[in-house]
Amino acid sequence: MEEILPTHPPRQHTVVPAGGARALALAAGQMLRVVDLEGQQVGDVFAFVRDDPLEYHSAPHTRAAVGRLFPAVGEAFFTNRRRPMLRLLDDTSRGSHDMLIAACDPARYAGLGASAGHPSCAENLHRALADLNTPITHTPQPINVFMRITVDADGGLRWLPAASRAGDSVSFEALLDCVVVVSACPQDIVGINGPGPTALGLELTSVRKREGRA
Repeated sequence: MEEILPTHPPRQHTVVPAGGARALALAAGQMLRVVDLEGQQVGDVFAFVRDDPLEYHSAPHTRAAVGRLFPAVGEAFFTNRRRPMLRLLDDTSRGSHDMLIAACDPARYAGLGASAGHPSCAENLHRALADLNTPITHTPQPINVFMRITVDADGGLRWLPAASRAGDSVSFEALLDCVVVVSACPQDIVGINGPGPTALGLELTSVRKREGRA
């Protein structure tokens, strides 16, 4: 039986400011922990294969692979080429996450009546990747951690405030060398971020594997 243990202390701590984003390069075997620092903050997580950004985390391919709306702890997130890319190692939140809703973008905020220039997760993504000299022309559907979207019996969607508490976290293990972008969603109109957008914390660690017996 293979046991996966994070090394301590974390190699890298990063704060994603409210409404902003950060990009991190992960080698296969590294672990990324996303922490809701103040509670009720949604994070849009995007992942791209490091040497080929045309291969990226795909929500529909993941749903098809795991047979559920969001992977359970121990299950993987898959790319658009059906390769496992990230594994959900741990989840200390109440388990409400989303892979149905697209990243917010300028058109979304225009439709909601926001003033021009409102920050968005889509723009955050493109800006963060451009800073790493990895420009893209598409915006994949993100892994919306801590986002609480429910589906009614008639198929209707309900946009609810995140139920995560201060200090709640989700942890991912990289199964491929990848670039991950985390956006602290700036949505302040629909109400998914409770009283308003706040910061997220990121912890990047190495993961060492130890062989043992069941």
